[in-house]
Amino acid sequence: MPVFRILLPSALLLFNLCFTGVIAKAQKLVPPPIMQSNWSDPYAPFRIAGNLYYVGTYDLACYLITTPKGHILINTGLAASVPMIREHIESLGFKMKDIKIMLATHAHYDHVAGFAELKKLTGAKIMINAHDAPVLADGGQSDYVFGSKGPTFAAVKADVLLHEHDTIKFGGMKIVALHTPGHTKGATSFLFDVKDDKRTYKVLIANMPTVLDDTKLSGMPTYPDVARQYAYTFDLMRNLQFDLFLASHAAQFKMHSKRKPGDAYNPEVFIDPKGYDAALDNLYQLYQRKLQAKP
Repeated sequence: MPVFRILLPSALLLFNLCFTGVIAKAQKLVPPPIMQSNWSDPYAPFRIAGNLYYVGTYDLACYLITTPKGHILINTGLAASVPMIREHIESLGFKMKDIKIMLATHAHYDHVAGFAELKKLTGAKIMINAHDAPVLADGGQSDYVFGSKGPTFAAVKADVLLHEHDTIKFGGMKIVALHTPGHTKGATSFLFDVKDDKRTYKVLIANMPTVLDDTKLSGMPTYPDVARQYAYTFDLMRNLQFDLFLASHAAQFKMHSKRKPGDAYNPEVFIDPKGYDAALDNLYQLYQRKLQAKP
């Protein structure tokens, strides 16, 4: 007992120091450089096609793929949106504990800031492209555009590193991870099939190659070949074959003009090859203008 009495204060002190350190570390997050109100606005979840559901906010797209062995969540939105995402998933009749895999289209705070909390809630394996894994692990500090001022989200380590054309096989799903770099070094688009009682749909969740204002196509200090990487992505994305066009942001695939809350199940509204081509062409023109203007 005397030994216990001596050790207990020391143990409590150590615990308090560790706990304080964790809190202090959590408080060091810097304000995100860009925020839009519709990133946090609610939007009722709905079934897109087959076993694929939209569970995101008004603009930050999050997707749930359900399978008999558990579920796959793609993107989480902002950290503050985690309760909303959870509510959306549960309102559709699914359980958070059944989420076994979490994926991301890219490691910016508006798509992965909820990963750390959802990892604790679900125990799911986080899979992300190897080039974005360091950004996820340091809370965004190593992001080539946004990272200079400090971490913008809670850091979390990936369990599995993905590479070009890796296939995630789980619960009967085969999800192809397409490396579409530029927006981030490890930006990823996902290609997979879902089916309902009428037909099979090939789905593209596209990470659209948006060039950020602060991106210098002449080369960034930690991403000197950024222009070449964007060119690679534009070439790859022009040649993709798919039925349903989805993306990281609802606005990118014009979700709100295609579907209103309460609309009946209708996957066909997301068949939009002309819209995809137009969106890609518009981004390519912006890329070209910025490329020609580089010093």
